Amino acid sequence: MLSLCAVAQTDTITSRIHQLDEVTVTESRRQHTLTSTAPIRLLDRGDMLTMGVTDMADALHRLPGITLRDYGGAGGMKTVSVRGFSAKHTGVSYDGVMISECQSGEIDLSRYSLDNVEHLMLTVGDNDDIFIHARQASSPAILHIQTLRMPDNDLKPHLTTQIKAGSFGYVSPFVRYHQNISDRFGISVVGEYTYAENDYPYDIKNGTVIQHDRRTHNCMNQGHAELDFIYHINKVNTLTGKLYYYDNDRQLPGQVHYYTNVSGESLRDRNAFGQLLYQTRWGDQLSMKVHAKYNWNASVYQDVLAPNAANDASYWQREYYASAALLYVPTECLAFDYSADYSYNNLNGSSWRTIVGKPYRHTVLQSATAKYHTRRLTLTGRLLYSLYLNDNTEGTSARNMRRLSPSVSLSYKVLSDRDLFVRTSYKNIFRSPTFNESYYFHYGSSDLLPESTDQLNLGATYQYHTSAFTLQTSLDGYYNRVKDMIVAVPFNMFVWTCINVGKVRVLGAEATARADYALNDRHHLLLTGNYSYQQAEDRTNDQSPYYGNQIAYVPRHTGSISVGWENPWVSLSLHGSGVSSRWANNQHYDDTLIDGYWDTGITAWHTFRWGNQSLEARFDLKNIFDRQYEIVRFYPMPGRSWQLSVKYQI
Repeated sequence: MLSLCAVAQTDTITSRIHQLDEVTVTESRRQHTLTSTAPIRLLDRGDMLTMGVTDMADALHRLPGITLRDYGGAGGMKTVSVRGFSAKHTGVSYDGVMISECQSGEIDLSRYSLDNVEHLMLTVGDNDDIFIHARQASSPAILHIQTLRMPDNDLKPHLTTQIKAGSFGYVSPFVRYHQNISDRFGISVVGEYTYAENDYPYDIKNGTVIQHDRRTHNCMNQGHAELDFIYHINKVNTLTGKLYYYDNDRQLPGQVHYYTNVSGESLRDRNAFGQLLYQTRWGDQLSMKVHAKYNWNASVYQDVLAPNAANDASYWQREYYASAALLYVPTECLAFDYSADYSYNNLNGSSWRTIVGKPYRHTVLQSATAKYHTRRLTLTGRLLYSLYLNDNTEGTSARNMRRLSPSVSLSYKVLSDRDLFVRTSYKNIFRSPTFNESYYFHYGSSDLLPESTDQLNLGATYQYHTSAFTLQTSLDGYYNRVKDMIVAVPFNMFVWTCINVGKVRVLGAEATARADYALNDRHHLLLTGNYSYQQAEDRTNDQSPYYGNQIAYVPRHTGSISVGWENPWVSLSLHGSGVSSRWANNQHYDDTLIDGYWDTGITAWHTFRWGNQSLEARFDLKNIFDRQYEIVRFYPMPGRSWQLSVKYQI
């Protein structure tokens, strides 16, 4: 609930905390995507149903500027990059707190389902939300995952149960219980389990010969549980907390080549964390929030086909994190924020063949932000100071790093009587090398410099509104640059090492449109669409034959569209998403071009209501034209499939 209040605050630039009903909060958040000084892309729970969104990967396909790497099926790893930046540059926030991954730097989004999610929000650059933790300002783009909030106005128990079943042995039960124990204290408990065989069929061509086969060694067992509480100490002091546990034991399918797709690899991921957030205010001018978190990750990799368990490896990560943010609002037009974060990360592996030594890192982030806001103009500026202190208990440590990173953004309402806004933003930020890049055996280098990025955005948003019809559109052009990109190069025939040689330039454009039309009280139409163009080129060496090549796995064209019709009988949604062809490597070797695709699906649902109870039945038919395609080369995606879900709420 606190995060929702914070979103509402951004329109008035105050720190005042108001108890807003659900409709008001939703409209405020939607309006903020229109007035923000930098691009914000929002998918709330209602949108995801009406647009026929089925899972996290499907939701990400509906957001412009995102490039998804998907290794196929319900258990396949899924990482995202935004506007040509790598996945290591894309932060992920879970209920307002950044998720840490110090080993690889890439967050696997397949572990997060949508059943407990209230909304997804993609923020590119720094917008006019200034009351944030310093870590949230340290990434070029952030995907915010906000889980369902607890009820505000009653003391009744609320229960949600759901069962999903689908093609290729997929089954997923879900349960959520939440209740306000008193007018000050509420709790929420969530449990979820997913099992999938993922043995979907595929075809592989070799000249004129077509081989029909099925995916093997692709089974997954995944479960997660959450416990949340909120305690309103008094009118101005609130404490919230979360305990989280995730466990996924999955087989890893091999690359698909002609006559073979053999694999003996498996991976077990576990993640547990606990976090507390305390928020208070003094009068109408001063607010503070303090956050503390402990996070633990473990991954156990095994390859039964390798002799003497030569490839087996285990890793353990730990993080201690604390943050404080102070917001000062001297007038209705001015606001200032100071935020400071401290974190301690360490990593150890199971043997010398994995990570060299036991590296650890102290990180201090400090941000100072100012915001000026009037009825037509919003202007923000931020300066972020980053300090990374690296050490290693056994062996050479990576170099220490410190940097000042500025950002500025502006939004202006062009016409006083029309919702037409222009916006521009600039952000400079850098990425510290991950532990793998610094310490991985025969791969990492302790001499690496951080990657430095610049991003510039120029865009416009427009909204037309009547009592029955709303149209909201946006158009943004952008320029991104990455210097000192970390790339792996061969040191000799057997050893590769990471060095700073890469440079990337990205020119792009994004367009979005959303049209809501209420025919009457019982019929509602929603049309959404987006298109992205990305020219992400290698600018490392102008004498190289690969200079100017499109970066691997970044398509030039991506897009999605959906049409949803809500009615008293059976609501329907027709939707599709696709990308153009991509290259599997930066060198554009022969036979490494991956064909583009368009994936079409249809969703039907109906909700039965009686009293305070409801039963929702939903059917999804995915990839209805049975199009075979790949997102990652040699990892075919499922063809036509179905999913049935039944949800009961009280």
